[in-house]
Amino acid sequence: MLTKALWILKPRCVLGGSLNRRPVTFATPSPALSSGAISRSTADAAEINADDAIAYSYPAESPTAMPVMMPGHLQPRVVVYDGVCHLCHGGVKWIIKADKYRKIKFCCLQSKAAEPYLTVSGVTKEDVQRRFLFIEGLGSYHQASTAALRVVSYLPLPYSALNAVSIVPTPLRDSVYDYVANHRYDWFGKAEDCLVLKDKELLERFIDRDELIDRC
Repeated sequence: MLTKALWILKPRCVLGGSLNRRPVTFATPSPALSSGAISRSTADAAEINADDAIAYSYPAESPTAMPVMMPGHLQPRVVVYDGVCHLCHGGVKWIIKADKYRKIKFCCLQSKAAEPYLTVSGVTKEDVQRRFLFIEGLGSYHQASTAALRVVSYLPLPYSALNAVSIVPTPLRDSVYDYVANHRYDWFGKAEDCLVLKDKELLERFIDRDELIDRC
């Protein structure tokens, strides 16, 4: 009876001395892009080799985590923007001031550090020059007005209340965004290099700060 009971209790998942394992799936962006703003979710999933997976670190969630971009790793909640645009830089300064919990990070489009973020999002530098990019997490990337609304949603009140603008249809929001973006250099000017270099106290919020400091 004891032998029979032990046989019944024996784990059925152990076969041949090893566990049966299901393949791991990672969310990857779809290669196809729409003509409008990007807004993707982890629904676009495909099986890939674990060694090729792009990992995201959340430095704010652990006191011992490195708060900078480590080789081979991308961080979430990163804004990639045109660093020589005065209007864009003004917006970044406003977000940094409002973001007291330091949830949002930044990267100048002109930096090499921006390249892997563009690759994983499936966009080019020209795309981001027209519409800034917000990498919310693995498999979730946004541009234009949708990106702006996703960014403010991470800010504390009263700033996060601006997300109520999302009730306006995306085509209408983006038409206003594109009109301002197309005239931003004429209206606000364009610098020769990333404007954050003139506001070095902001560099701690930039994942490409080491690269920018080397250019000073």
